[in-house]
Amino acid sequence: MSQSDAGWRIGAMTRWSDFWRADLPPAFAGLQAAAREVGSIQIQNSGTVAGNLCNASPAADGVPPLLTLEAEVEVASQRGTRRIPLQEFITGVRRIDLAADELVTAVHIPPLAGVPGAAFEKLGSRRYLVISIAMVAALVRVEAGHITEARIAVGACSPVAQRLPALEQALAGRDIAGLAQVAFDDPAHFSALSPIDDVRGSADYRIAAVGELCRRAVVAAMEEGARHG
Repeated sequence: MSQSDAGWRIGAMTRWSDFWRADLPPAFAGLQAAAREVGSIQIQNSGTVAGNLCNASPAADGVPPLLTLEAEVEVASQRGTRRIPLQEFITGVRRIDLAADELVTAVHIPPLAGVPGAAFEKLGSRRYLVISIAMVAALVRVEAGHITEARIAVGACSPVAQRLPALEQALAGRDIAGLAQVAFDDPAHFSALSPIDDVRGSADYRIAAVGELCRRAVVAAMEEGARHG
C-alpha cells in the first residue's frame, strides 16, 4: 500500500492481514474491520483485497467499505491500463468487468478531506468463518458536531452491494443526538436492495436487520471520527 497526493493505492497482492495490521487513518476503520471478518486468520494471511473483489460474491466483506471509500479498480493488459469505479466493476453475482487478457493490478482510494470516521457491522449465524446474512459499512464526516457527509453501503442483500443514497441524505445535518429522529427502519431507504430468502435468513429478516446495522455503523463511524478529530 502507498499514499500520494492522488490518494491511496492498494496493490493487488495486498493480503487482508497486511491491511488490518497497517497504520491507517480512521476513514479506513471500516475496511480494516471487514478485513478481520474475512474467513479465518489463515485465509486473511493468503487472501487478497483484489481477490475478494474478483470473486464478486454478494456477501464479499470488502465491497461495502470500499464502496464508501469510492474505490476504483485498476486493470491492466498489453493494451494498456484502465480504472473502473468499483460499483461498475462488479456487474452481478460472480460477474466482473474484466476481459480475458486483463488482470487487476490495484485498488485506488481518492483523497479524503477532513477526518471522516468509518465502521463495519456484520450479521452472521456465528462469530467467525461465516457468510453474512447482512452487512453494512458507513463513512461519516462530522464538522462542528453535525454530519456533513454520510456514505452507507449494504452487502449480502442484493446481487451487488449497494449504496443507500436516501438514508445518506436523511443523515445530512444531524448531530449524534439527532440520530434518534432518523427512521433507520424506513423501507424507502432500502429501495435499492433486493434480498433473497435462503438458509441464512429470509428477505424480510435481512431488511429488518439492515436498519439496525445501519444505525450501529453510523454511530460507530461518528465515534471513530471524534476520537481522531
